[in-house]
Amino acid sequence: MIPERFKVLGDPESLPAPVAELARRGYCILRRAADPEFILGLSAGLDERFETTPFSVGAFHGERTKRFHRLLERCEGSADLAMHGSVLEAARTILGPWCDFPEINLTQGVEIHPGAPAQAPHSDHNMWPAPKGSMEFCVNVFWPLVEFTPDNGATRIWPASHFAPRDLDVPLPEPEICTMQPGDALIVLGSTVHAAGANRTLLPRRALIVSYCLGWLKSYENQSLAYSPEFVRTLEPELAAMLGYRWHRPNLGTYDGQCPSILLEDEVPDALATVDALIPEHEKLVAAYAAAQMPSMAA
Repeated sequence: MIPERFKVLGDPESLPAPVAELARRGYCILRRAADPEFILGLSAGLDERFETTPFSVGAFHGERTKRFHRLLERCEGSADLAMHGSVLEAARTILGPWCDFPEINLTQGVEIHPGAPAQAPHSDHNMWPAPKGSMEFCVNVFWPLVEFTPDNGATRIWPASHFAPRDLDVPLPEPEICTMQPGDALIVLGSTVHAAGANRTLLPRRALIVSYCLGWLKSYENQSLAYSPEFVRTLEPELAAMLGYRWHRPNLGTYDGQCPSILLEDEVPDALATVDALIPEHEKLVAAYAAAQMPSMAA
């Protein structure tokens, strides 16, 4: 059984296994999605960044939790996680019915320190003030940099909570604890209730988060401010596009009336023509109107 909105994906039995599990349960874990040694290397390279990052302000982000952003520029190798084949396939399939392509919503390093209480259960799609239940808004991926255990703050998940918007007056059941190793990847729908657990150990719990959202949404992290065109030019074109250097039909996210990918070219003209980027419905409407005007123009 899957939510009605996922019926557009087709027969669940024909979907890739991670996508089918996301549709049924609201989350899935890809075991050994990456080389554990590669992940441990990323963690070691972030020691100084975590050390200098202040603790978060506010109960939601966690006053015993450190978080930093702009991961693609601050963590060499993180682009490989953002472009991971199985992860991207899941994000594109889940979000595809409601956008031309997904964009990067957020990249973040997280370090939950000893004594941190459990985070409030939440669904990430609630950051957007729009009706819920008819589409998915985002897909989040958690990459553990250390072992996730019930004692050090492993992510808590409420399976099947993505079927309907949460009723805050109804108590949640007991969650599932996502125990994982470095190299595993936890994929969570934006509609699924989840939360970080309490860290009752003597060591911090680290992870990286890469989040994807509908290509026409305003993202959590303002990517055009987080990354300069000079840096984005060093990335592969598809990742650059997912950072906002691609317009989304109809004419959303343009630069001077054109696709913002023009900013990645060696020279950008000062005078540019505004170009149509329409969805089929709009193209049909414009074409029908133009055809209707032809007789009067001929007269």
